[in-house]
Amino acid sequence: MSSYSPSETAEKSGFSIDTLRYYEKIGLLDGIARNASGRRVFSDDDLNWLGMLRCLRETGMPIAEMLRYSELARGGAETFAERLALLQDHDRRVEDQIRLLRSQQKKIQWKISFYSGTGVD
Repeated sequence: MSSYSPSETAEKSGFSIDTLRYYEKIGLLDGIARNASGRRVFSDDDLNWLGMLRCLRETGMPIAEMLRYSELARGGAETFAERLALLQDHDRRVEDQIRLLRSQQKKIQWKISFYSGTGVD
């Protein structure tokens, strides 16, 4: 298994070093290993987890829900049903947001058509 410094992890995950520190401080990142000099060392598993956190964050999941998901994930298989419900709720919100964005995009496209001389206002 590979190991990565905080700067390598930041580069690979797309999170800043400050965000990595913050996520560790609040409990989104748990059990990050330390080397002999006390510096954090991230694993492939940590990078995979960060990928999930990025997905959740970029799709608008609030930090409090991300913390709940993280807590449940640490709970093992017995929390699958709760994790599933949490992700299904989030997926519904994402779908609603996509519908809203598509609707707004149509308005934007209509205005583009108008300004390009092919529409009427």
